[in-house]
Amino acid sequence: MHTINQSSNFIIIPINKYKMKHIFSILLISLLGIIQLSCGGKNDKDTNPVEEKKEEQHENGNTATLTNAQIQSIGIQTGVIEEKQLTASIRANGALRVPNQNKASVNSLYSGIVRSLLIQPGNTVKKGEVIATIANPEFIRSQEEYLSISPRIVLAEQEYNRQKELNAGNAGALKNLQAAESDLRTLKTRKAALEQQIELMGINAASLSNGKLISVLSLRTPIGGIVSNVSVKMGSYVDLNTPVAEVVDNSQLHLDLFVYEKDLPKLKNNQSIHFTLTNNPGKEYDAEIYSLGSTFEDESKAVSVHARVNGDKTGLIDGMNITALISLDKITTPAVPDEAIVTYQGQDYIFIVKDTHTESGDHSNEKAGDGSTFEKVPIAKGTSEVGYTQITVLKPIPADVKIVTKGAFFVLAKMTNSGDGEHGH
Repeated sequence: MHTINQSSNFIIIPINKYKMKHIFSILLISLLGIIQLSCGGKNDKDTNPVEEKKEEQHENGNTATLTNAQIQSIGIQTGVIEEKQLTASIRANGALRVPNQNKASVNSLYSGIVRSLLIQPGNTVKKGEVIATIANPEFIRSQEEYLSISPRIVLAEQEYNRQKELNAGNAGALKNLQAAESDLRTLKTRKAALEQQIELMGINAASLSNGKLISVLSLRTPIGGIVSNVSVKMGSYVDLNTPVAEVVDNSQLHLDLFVYEKDLPKLKNNQSIHFTLTNNPGKEYDAEIYSLGSTFEDESKAVSVHARVNGDKTGLIDGMNITALISLDKITTPAVPDEAIVTYQGQDYIFIVKDTHTESGDHSNEKAGDGSTFEKVPIAKGTSEVGYTQITVLKPIPADVKIVTKGAFFVLAKMTNSGDGEHGH
């Protein structure tokens, strides 16, 4: 019989001893079950990570496991290391050089004051073009002496001819004839020397006349090219040891490359080279080998190789550092797609499919089951062409092993994000 407690609005149900024992037994069984499940779950959580960590430690952290859903979502694709015909190449460093015969330091043969300066760095000049003028009163003295010596030579010739006639008629002394001949020869020698001096000044000796002497000399460049440096200013005093300007002709610009001894037999004249500026790799230039060195540079085992720059030379300057690829013959070599290679801590790697997990334990079908394990393998890269890169595997791997051909970056991210050793199953 049920009773209702009106004050509390609770229904009070009388329970006998038999029912009380029955209820207590059910509660006890339920409680034991909950405790057992709790302990079991805790043990699973405690033991599985330990096993995984032991497994991960055994694998030295070189693996990552992804589920099939992750593989499909990321778009990971697998394939094999292929044999590809690529153009092999040698990487070399070097610098741009201009031959010394294409570089000029413009100096004045005579001392003087810079009266005018007609160039600045970066200007293009032609061979023989006036770049500056030098003034010095001494220039007039040489011209004056040159002009005054001609009448003296006329008189000396007349005296010589007179002594010659006297000597022929036995009316004159032989010594007088010899003296007249010596004076004439001395004057002619002096005139020739003065004429050479005047020509070196840039003055046409034949054009000189009284009252038209030149006190300002024109300084001309001996080669055409680009003015790379101007080292004087207006009013500067210059002499033979003072460079006025420097001119560089880049038409004969070439590469000086340094190639190791082991690679030298692979090179020959007329081989193609592609190079970029070390500090500006955005643009590629072409060159062609024209000379192979025969001695080692300094104390290194590198030999100098010279190559002529072809095509556009815009932006190239003597002394720039370059990085070059010297093309060799085509070879058949192990290669993988460029996307298959990742770089981690300075080392290049590919990922091989180490294991495929299936629900039934069957590892033969990659698409079945719940995921795959990938292991990174160190490699050395070679030449790259048409989307493939030559590789040398640096540790033994099974023949015809599957590798990740697309999505290797995401596998690396998965591996590195599991830094505590967990696979992330």
